[in-house]
Amino acid sequence: MAERRTPSGQGPARRAGGRPTPPRTRNTGPIRVPAARRTSSGSGGAAAKRTEAPRPRALTGRATVLIALVVALALAYTYPVRVYLKQEAEIAEMERAQAVQRAEIAETAKTLEKWNDPEYLRIQARERIFYVRPGETPLLVVDDKDRAARTAAEQTPAAAPDRWYDTLWSSVQAANAEPQD
Repeated sequence: MAERRTPSGQGPARRAGGRPTPPRTRNTGPIRVPAARRTSSGSGGAAAKRTEAPRPRALTGRATVLIALVVALALAYTYPVRVYLKQEAEIAEMERAQAVQRAEIAETAKTLEKWNDPEYLRIQARERIFYVRPGETPLLVVDDKDRAARTAAEQTPAAAPDRWYDTLWSSVQAANAEPQD
């Protein structure tokens, strides 16, 4: 029998004992040997059986255990990872709130520094409570056009002024009507 070579050109693989390993074959069913090849000592019509090699299973026991272990570890780590991510989000939110508070503190410190300046105090006193220095004349301008329009609409129109001689005559009559003491 001629030895088959592998596609790489090397001879057949050998075991440690020096014997070649038997080729693996798949069981495809019984093989019928033609009548010309049958030996005379055989029973005549019996079919020769091929040898069966163990067929590898799709999933071995070790692989099943390994997959179960990986799934169990993944499930065991999901809760702590979720808690960790939630805490990281809370920390980030607190840092943002802290930055906002620091900005407000800085703004308040600037305002306090302004109020420590005496000139700023004088300006605020003039604007807010209409403070005037001795010798100054206060002048307050009220610019309220809406209120002036409402007040004008609510007031009754004034009567036309009397002529000067009517006013004179009415004063003469009023003086004549006064009782003499």
